[in-house]
Amino acid sequence: MSSFEIIGGKKLKGEITPQGAKNEALQVICAALLTSETIFLNNVPNIRDVNKLLDILKCFGVKINNTGKEQFSLKADEINLNFLKTEEFKTKSAKLRGSIMILGPILARFGKGYLPHPGGDKIGRRRTDTHFFGLQKLGAKFTLDKTNDLYKVDASKLKGTYMLLDEASVTGTANIIMTAVLAEGKTTIFNAACEPYIKQLCKMLINMGANIKGVGSNLLTINGVKKLNGCTHTILPDMIEVGSFIGLAAMTNSEIKIKNVAFQELGIIPKIFSRLGIKIIQNNNDLIIPEQKHYEIQKFIDGSIMTISDAPWPGFTPDLISICLVVATQAKGSVLIHQKMFESRLFFVDKLIDMGAQIILCDPHRATVIGLDNKQPLKGIEMTSPDIRAGVSLLIAALSAQGKSIIHNIEQIDRGYQNIDIRLKKLGANIKRIEG
Repeated sequence: MSSFEIIGGKKLKGEITPQGAKNEALQVICAALLTSETIFLNNVPNIRDVNKLLDILKCFGVKINNTGKEQFSLKADEINLNFLKTEEFKTKSAKLRGSIMILGPILARFGKGYLPHPGGDKIGRRRTDTHFFGLQKLGAKFTLDKTNDLYKVDASKLKGTYMLLDEASVTGTANIIMTAVLAEGKTTIFNAACEPYIKQLCKMLINMGANIKGVGSNLLTINGVKKLNGCTHTILPDMIEVGSFIGLAAMTNSEIKIKNVAFQELGIIPKIFSRLGIKIIQNNNDLIIPEQKHYEIQKFIDGSIMTISDAPWPGFTPDLISICLVVATQAKGSVLIHQKMFESRLFFVDKLIDMGAQIILCDPHRATVIGLDNKQPLKGIEMTSPDIRAGVSLLIAALSAQGKSIIHNIEQIDRGYQNIDIRLKKLGANIKRIEG
């Protein structure tokens, strides 16, 4: 288990460019399975989750070449469907939630597939219900093979239909879209996720020859086509990294320029950080976060305490809730952080409390932060990263803290952030990777 050693309390300065969007990359890589022609992808992030997915596709027989810096070509002209039945696939896919998006393209193109039994009494526990609902509505039939502990999926007669999704799941919407583009007839998806990642996936599929209307809205209409072609696609900058760097600048009282952020795709993100008192200057497609010794949390117009909560797009992304919580610890004022969409994502606050932050964890979804207004810096401690977003939040806290911090289990951070220690060093951070 590798670790970061951080000597905090140091101002940073310089420019940093966000990597390609992790969540988009996982979708568009899976979309390469929809055609036998070559797909060229640009701005592919070099992170653990993306590399795991590329490895799984290689095991299927997809020809993958690294054609340049953050550039890949994928050609899925010789696919071995039997790999889906192997223990190797079961093991590798279990380590990557995004691997479920392989199923839709496989069913759409080949009319059959296999899925490791996810456990529980029914297909589709909470996090995957939307996927199975959509695929079954399109005509996929799941049969449990108890001997091999997997589902056989018959998708030989996929037909377009109307569906109202029970939740606007991003990966669920992506899987359904990738299945519907090759299904017979018209598919209408209401309450579809409309994140920029979904817009980008639709844009790529349209370039491949798909017929999709309503892109960017929660009502998509897809008319199935017989065949899709190859294309070239460029992945957006990662908006979660953009938000993370805004928080980093504020917490370390640093001036940082964030380059090439695709500002038009950031939605409400800059506004939410502005509510925490952070100054953000837009300069064309860059963001400049000036040095601020103090930043003050706004209040609602009636004077009541500010609440920051997540919501499906165009609401505030849940992946930045933990960043906002950390940033609030050194702001002037108080804020209620409400993580509505997921449980347990706030449990890392005990580490922040150990560092000196004033936080009341109300329940698994809510925490009240009483800002210290930079009058009492956090102190370095030893801690463990529980997941990607909490890990980066703790990293930002450590960079602002006085003294030395050790963060273990940084493989979690590496899942979503490309060479983060190297990039932070270029800003002047005192950070060292300790290989375990």
